Formats: sequence, C-alpha cells, structure tokens
Amino acid sequence: MARKISTDEGRDALAAVQVAVQQAGATASAKPARTDLATAVRYLLQLLAEKAPGHSVEVRVPPFGAVQVIEGPRHTRGTPPNVTETDALTWIALATGQEQWADAAAAGRILASGTRADISGLLPLRP
Repeated sequence: MARKISTDEGRDALAAVQVAVQQAGATASAKPARTDLATAVRYLLQLLAEKAPGHSVEVRVPPFGAVQVIEGPRHTRGTPPNVTETDALTWIALATGQEQWADAAAAGRILASGTRADISGLLPLRP
C-alpha cells in the first residue's frame, strides 16, 4: 500500500504547483517540479478515495497514480469497465475547482468510459 500523504505535505505540494502554473501564465508550458506535481496528484487522488470509497470506477492520472472509487460492482481483472483518465494539471484543476468537468471534457482533456465514469459530482474536493 502506498504511503499516506499528510494534509500539510499535500497542501504544500498543491501550493507549489499552483505557484508554478501561475508564473507560467496558466499555459500548457507550466513546469512545476515533478516531485511537487506527483505529491499533489497523489494527495488529491487520496482525498477522492476517502470521499468516495469503492471499486467501480478507476481514476487514472498517469504517470503519477490511480485509485478505484465509488461503491458498486468490484472490478478484478483486465481493463475496468468504468475509467476516467486525465493529465496531472487537468486533474489538479478539476479537483480544486479551478476548472469544470464539462469544460475539460469538451476540450478533450478527460477520457471517460463507462456508465459510471463521470465523477463530476464528486468534484471539487476540499483539500
């Protein structure tokens, strides 16, 4: 099992990522430190798993992490039937309420497959 990220560590990483994104002008060229980005993503995935425990939807933010959330049928083998995948900066923006699910999906920054893959009702998280 992965190490639990403390609230202070998670918030510090989020703050560092947000500063880096703001300094880059919120463009795709934003380059936060990889360790801060990884910690922020994993922290927000951890909060999502705590908010909606379960195994029916897999939320992926490659290459940093993935969690299974939402109660329902448990997935055990192969590709899960309900998958949500996005990049790290989009995940952070969604999870912190800086971007809306519909906008990111319309822009093609979210890949969601399966009838339960829309997790917009769980966002934003309150870190």
